[in-house]
Amino acid sequence: MEPRIPRTSRSLALHKALLVAAGSIALGLGLLGVILPGLPTTPFVLLAAACFAKASPRLHQRIVANPLLGPMVRDWEANRSLPLKVKRIAIGSMAIMVGLSAWHFAGRPWLQGALIALGVIGAVVVGRIPTRQK
Repeated sequence: MEPRIPRTSRSLALHKALLVAAGSIALGLGLLGVILPGLPTTPFVLLAAACFAKASPRLHQRIVANPLLGPMVRDWEANRSLPLKVKRIAIGSMAIMVGLSAWHFAGRPWLQGALIALGVIGAVVVGRIPTRQK
């Protein structure tokens, strides 16, 4: 076993900065997921909260206190799972939006295929989150 090298304040600051950057990107993707079909919101918001919890208690608290995102994050932190009903709604709404978007882009099969692929990836991501009954 190799000896553990203590972290310097500089490497710790870099680590926190990278976590804040990753959390910010994840939060941006999560917010985009609200309007873009096939891009899941929940996993990205939860990833952002996890990054902020390790790097910036202030940013983590801002997500937890947010009226739209806070309940989702608090529920995740308390249970580490999603209710089956929430997963069904998330996957169903993604399927509807992807279907409508693919229909809208009729005649552009490459775009339809990309939308459907992103929708499937989004459904798989949400499906892999642990499930609880209520």
